[in-house]
Amino acid sequence: MPHQPAPNAKAPATENSSPACNRCQDLDELDFDFSFAYQPIVNFFARTIFAHEALVRGINGESAASVLSRVTDENRYRFDQSCRVKAVEGAAKLGIQEFLSINFLPNAVYQPEACIRSTFEAAHTYNFSKDRIIFEVVEGEDVSDRPHLIDIFTEYRRFGFKTAIDDFGAGYAGLNLLAEFQPDLIKLDMDLIRDIHLNKAKQAIVGGVVQMCRDLEIEVLAEGIETKAERDFLLSCGVTLFQGYLFCKPAFQAIGQINPDAWC
Repeated sequence: MPHQPAPNAKAPATENSSPACNRCQDLDELDFDFSFAYQPIVNFFARTIFAHEALVRGINGESAASVLSRVTDENRYRFDQSCRVKAVEGAAKLGIQEFLSINFLPNAVYQPEACIRSTFEAAHTYNFSKDRIIFEVVEGEDVSDRPHLIDIFTEYRRFGFKTAIDDFGAGYAGLNLLAEFQPDLIKLDMDLIRDIHLNKAKQAIVGGVVQMCRDLEIEVLAEGIETKAERDFLLSCGVTLFQGYLFCKPAFQAIGQINPDAWC
């Protein structure tokens, strides 16, 4: 059954003890609305859904780009906070029981301990366990202060959230970032995945990343899987977590159904 909001719910004291921050209250409401599509991430060998990634969309299913184009320096903080709440609310209403992966904007997080309060409140209000939330950031995100990103990740882990680096291999700071902080997951960039079974350079790069992550005890997820040939090569490397159109496209305000042929 889908989760229902608890009336007048308040976050537990242990999760509500982070320092107060008036940044959110001081800002105006967003002058646009948005929603989410959810795309499953599968564990191939277990034949199960591992997680669902919340992907921002317009209220009628418009593209993420149409929404993100309206995010400015002035409303970035409010947008980031709203994303967390709406993603958790939507997942709870759909009855999602697996992990929920939420993208966040590191430049919109001023005080990690304070900025996480809305996530705690949403998780408690909608009865969605915080232990099932993954916070991911794109490797190529324009992070003005990398130590600040490390601090965010460290605090999120301390509060019980999982962490992930998205589009790994597409940015310029991936290896340096891993040297300072080891997330729970990395998501291989889809450009590395595309036709990997035909490209020796991609094979060597991905093979090296997978081995490095194995040594660092980081799980590897391959996104953008479109063909069985791509899937099979990655399986041969030891990758078992997959996301992509081969398995399921993002479903707007819904849980997508896995293509049964993708397991074969």
